[in-house]
Amino acid sequence: MGDAPTSQNSGKPVALVLVFITEAHRELVAQSFDLIYAPNAALGADRSNGAAQIAAHGPAIEVVLTNGTNGITPDELDAMPNLKIVCTLGVGYENVPLDYARQRGVAVCNAANTNDDCVADHAMAILLAAVRGVPKLNQQCREGIWRDDIPRPPHVSGRRMGILGLGAIGRKIARRGLGFDLEIGYFNRAPRHDVPYRYFTDVVALAAWCDYLMVTVPGGTQTQHMVNAEVLDALGPQGVLVNVARGGVVDTVALAQSLREGRVYNAALDVYEGEPEPPRVLFEFDNVVLTPHVGGISPQAIHASVVRFIENAKLHLAGKPLLSRVN
Repeated sequence: MGDAPTSQNSGKPVALVLVFITEAHRELVAQSFDLIYAPNAALGADRSNGAAQIAAHGPAIEVVLTNGTNGITPDELDAMPNLKIVCTLGVGYENVPLDYARQRGVAVCNAANTNDDCVADHAMAILLAAVRGVPKLNQQCREGIWRDDIPRPPHVSGRRMGILGLGAIGRKIARRGLGFDLEIGYFNRAPRHDVPYRYFTDVVALAAWCDYLMVTVPGGTQTQHMVNAEVLDALGPQGVLVNVARGGVVDTVALAQSLREGRVYNAALDVYEGEPEPPRVLFEFDNVVLTPHVGGISPQAIHASVVRFIENAKLHLAGKPLLSRVN
């Protein structure tokens, strides 16, 4: 259950937090706001915690902290008539109705650039694990299998990395790729003039060119299943798919079929459709590396994201420009 505002007469604005944050971060938020802590369960599938607190305190709430997966609904916005700002913990905001919030005069911001290094590090970690077959090698070593009895894993360096979405995280992945002597190409809505990398106007063409396809585009309807069977076929039997964006960007069924038929080499996914339920259709493949959407999670990144939320909310309530507004 959620907690009522810490002090009804404190003079602090009331903030509703709909996602998990640590006790230390709750204390940090409570220094600036009357905190209602009501994290929704199961990535927003059960919204009862938040709904109960909105019903009880809706008119008092001026600030909401959620995340891209949990989001917030138009009905919930309507139930908070004095809401001023919605912030997301992390970069994603795919389930926040931006246009409707704007119509209501509600600002929306995210925590852009607070976890970019963490996600980029993780993307490289799971790429290396996939190409070198680290999870499988670890298991084989524990079983007493020596190197002479297994196929030689390829090395990573000196090949081509294609980045699907060259935003802040994509650029940081590219910089790490340069350290491995990788040639970098990318697909974006428009070419960037501040990078020397090769630009592709078509996702299929990028996939056909690269050895490693790194997915870093935002989630949402516009990118749903952007990586489909055609893209995977273009990536080819030596290609590696890495997704650190949102699960819905990759067609999981098409990926499973491509792996089963040897039409792609392997895959590494930190995100997948149906989270938090694991992608069981991929369990049969020992050339798939799976991690539970932890790419952007580290103590440093989470702290920076909470601090960004506090900064944005305080700036907006003071009538000042936001650090990372998205609507």
